Parts: sequence; structure tokens; C-alpha cells
Amino acid sequence: MMTWAVLLSIAGLLALLVSGVVRPAIAFVGLAGAYLVLGLVDTTTLLQQYTNPALATLLLLLLVSLALERTPLLDWLSQRLLTGSEKTATARLMGASAVLSAFLNNTAVVAAFLGAISRQKRIAPSRLLIPLSYASILGGMTTLVGTSTNLVVNSFALGSCGFELGMFQFSLVGVPVALLTFGVLLWRAGKLPEHPPEDTAEKLSYFLAADLEAGSEMVGKSIEENELRSLEGLYLLELEREGRLISPVGPEEILQADDTLVFTGEVGKVQALQRFPGLKLFGHQADDLLATNLVEVVVSHESELAGQTLQDVDFRSMFNAGVVGIRRGGKRLEGQLGQIPLRVGDCLVLAVGSDFRQHRNIERNFHLLSGSFKRPQLKRTESMLTLAGFAAVIGLAALEWLPLFHGLLLLMAGLVAGKVLSTAELRRRFPFELWLIIGSALAIAQGLESSGAAALLAQGMQTLFSGYGIYAAFVGCYLMTLLLTETVTNNAAAALAFPIAWTTAQAFGADPMPFIMAVAYGASACFLVPYGYQTHLMVYSPGRYRISDFIKTGLPVSLTYSAGVLLLTPVVFPF
Repeated sequence: MMTWAVLLSIAGLLALLVSGVVRPAIAFVGLAGAYLVLGLVDTTTLLQQYTNPALATLLLLLLVSLALERTPLLDWLSQRLLTGSEKTATARLMGASAVLSAFLNNTAVVAAFLGAISRQKRIAPSRLLIPLSYASILGGMTTLVGTSTNLVVNSFALGSCGFELGMFQFSLVGVPVALLTFGVLLWRAGKLPEHPPEDTAEKLSYFLAADLEAGSEMVGKSIEENELRSLEGLYLLELEREGRLISPVGPEEILQADDTLVFTGEVGKVQALQRFPGLKLFGHQADDLLATNLVEVVVSHESELAGQTLQDVDFRSMFNAGVVGIRRGGKRLEGQLGQIPLRVGDCLVLAVGSDFRQHRNIERNFHLLSGSFKRPQLKRTESMLTLAGFAAVIGLAALEWLPLFHGLLLLMAGLVAGKVLSTAELRRRFPFELWLIIGSALAIAQGLESSGAAALLAQGMQTLFSGYGIYAAFVGCYLMTLLLTETVTNNAAAALAFPIAWTTAQAFGADPMPFIMAVAYGASACFLVPYGYQTHLMVYSPGRYRISDFIKTGLPVSLTYSAGVLLLTPVVFPF
């Protein structure tokens, strides 16, 4: 009875992840807590999963990446790659993205190139951004540190098998598969839609501006007294006074004659302004002023804004900025912007205040596309020392002279001591949700094994593929993981698939390595829809893509990638 209850709980977890009703961290922690209460895992076992050495290595790597992504290397490369013909520039961009993603955080690599691609005018960003995102996946899956998914699988391998995976163990299959898939991706890149960059005139269409005449009874009263804070469908964003921009506008601000009031939101509801005496609509005379005050950003996967509305989080106070437009993919969202739940990957056009760049939560919540704001970079000496230190850590780990965790810990200490990273920044950017998800997933895997649910699943796999042999079971584990990564996040897919693949290998009496690799490569095989992988969400709105664009490009890429993995893995890692 308990076995079937556990299986039903896993099905419920999967349904919650697909529906997006609750955040993944809450779903995983909740189920792990239920297993603790039911006695499927004890307190000691549960706590041990959150201190798994491989999981600790992953967290250290992500924190060290905060310094790596601030080196000028990525920005320097982004300015020099997009030269020559479109095909040459695309190939150069894909190659650089793949090589860098093999050692740096995929998100940091894509974020660095994203702004440069969006700002340049020579090649339509829509022709470059999907290839950029896919290439980062292909590069990332070739090394242990290339993607968090491989480190998640490493965490499970350590917990279940008692051994860790090597730095370049993934490369034996990953590099040939990446090279094979690159050709198909380059071919499909030429078929992507060509959407020109959004110009200033388009962004300003979000605005509605009005002059306050000298004789108006509104003069001398505050914004709140004039009831300008409760307009239906419109929102007072900023105010121009004698060539000076007041943004954002507080409720206590006193209106003066000849002020220009700038509204945003549902511009079609202009009639809401007709009840205000002395407020005169005008054309585009404030365009030049507004254009200097716009910043375009993408909501990041770390952002606390995901699932929240602008009103819920008090966006204006939080960032000293107002949202003048939201785009999701190729669609500009309309209606009352303050009541629209935001998603990761949404593109926001912000009218920012003078101290916008001083807010410490900007980097965590947004990836910058355009505007005068730039993330702080390391000095030349700091950058060289940071890159040299990271290269040394990777080299020593690859030669097995120093464990990766030890090297990253020493590097982290050096970065903090050298003030390259601050303890405040580490607290602010700590990947808390990822830690909860993976730690809880490890505990859930223990519950699957102790309840007998994992053995039952393995028996089902053995029965299903008994007439076709162990290779068919291997293919089944890969396809199961691929299906999961297209419907939930890549890390969640690895966490859910690993226990099944592991027990299937045991049921067949086979070496677990090909099944472990099937989960690792399958969890990175997210090429069909934008929602399963964070870098896809990052490029979704800036490229003005539709889901069909990902499917048309990703299907041949996914088929080529899968064929390569399924053919090469059993050769390199025999059963």
C-alpha cells in the first residue's frame, strides 16, 4: 500500500511541476517533509542530503561564477564575434558560447552575449538568440562543471553509487555529439524568423503624455489629492518639469503649471483623463526626454518577481523604476500591467529613476538588454587572477591532484579576501531554491528506495523491455528523462529520472554508468520548448519568438543529439 502511495505522490509532484501552480522548491520540500513524517526517511538521512558533498560543490561553483561573469572577457568577446557574414557570425557565436559554457555557468554566458546581440543592428537578434541558447547547452553537457544538471547527476551518483564522476568523463560522448549537432543547428539557424530590433518609437508607444495647463485647479495639489493614483487601466509613471524628469512620481508630489504627466498601461483608456480639468493631451514632444530614460531588461530565473504582480511586490519602491511595457515572446501584453503575474523570461521596458543602478537587487532579478546601466566589472588584475585561479582549480581537479570542492573552497576564500566578492553579495545571490530542490530530491530518492517504489518501477521497466534487451531499457530511460526535461526543469528531470534509471540498471544486473549518462545527457536535451531551460526563457522575449520557432529549430537538433547519444554512450560506457 505504501509503495503505491509513494508512486502516486511522485505523479502528484510531476503534475504540480508541469502546472506551475507552486514553485518547484515548495513542491520538492513539501514531499520530502511528507516522507519524513511518514517514516520513509529519518531525520539524519534527510539532513545528510542537504550536505551532500557533490551538492556543496555545485553551490560553490555557482557562487564562484558570480565573479567569473563580471570579468571583461565575456563583454570583450561579445563585441568581436558578430563580424563577417551572418552565417560566419552565427557559427563564431555558437562556438564561443559552447566553449565558454563547458566551464562557465550557461546563464552567465548567455546573459553576457544577450545584451550585445540585442543592441547591435546589423543582424536581427531573432536569427542569433536560439542558436546561442542551444549552443550553450551543447557545450555545457561536455564537462562536469558545464551545467548544473551534470553536477546534480553527480550528487545522485555519489549518494547511490558511492563514487563521483570525472571532470571530462562527459566529454567522451558529449564532444562528438556536440560537433555532430552543431552542423544541424547552424543549418536551422538560417530558417529562423527575421524580426528587426524594437526601436525607440515602438517603445514609446507604451506612453501617454499630457500637459497641465496653468489655470487648472489641479495645480498646487498633490498627486494623491488629485486622485491620479487610482486611474482605471492607466498609471502615472513620471513627470517632466522644466526639462527635468521626476521618476518615479511619489503620491506627495505637488503638481505645478506646465508639468508634463506621463502615463503608462492601457493607453486605449485615454478617456479616463478627460475628467481632469486643465489636463491637455499632446503628441510626441517628450519623446527625446523619455528615450534617455528607458532600460530594457529580462526577468531572470533567480528573480523573486516570478509569479508576482507589480502591485504585489511594490515594484516602484523596490527598484525606483516604473514598468511601461511587458512583452512575452513576440506578444506585447496589454491591460493593467500592475495586475499581470510576471514570468521568467518576460521582457520589461522600464523608465528608471536616477539611482536605479545603485539598487543591489538589479543583477539578481534582471538581465540587461539595453540602456545606459551596465553591471560592475572586475578590474584587469582582478579579472586575470580570478580566471587564472578558476583554470587552476579545473586543471587540478581534472588531474585528480586536488578535489574540485577543495579547489573551489580555496578560490572562494581568495575571492572574498581579495574583495572581489563580498559576503553581502554571496548572501544575496545564494542559490537557495536550487539547494532546497536538489537536497529534497535526494531525500525523495531515498524514500523511493526504502518504500520499494523504486524496485517496483525497475521491475516494470524490466517487464516492459524484457523481450527487447538491456539496450531497449537504456533507450527507455533516456527517452523518459528527455520527456521530463521538456515538461519540467532540467534539474527536476534529472532528480526524478535518476532513481528509476539506477534501479533499472540493478534489475538488469548491468553496469550503472550508461544509465547514469543517459539521465545526464537526457536532462540536457531540452530543445523543443522554451519553458524547460532557463537560457531559452532568457532569449524567448528578446528574440520575439513563438513556441513554433523553438519546435521547428529544436526538432531536428533534438533528433540528431538523441541519435548521437544513444549510439555512442553504450560504446564508450559498455553495459
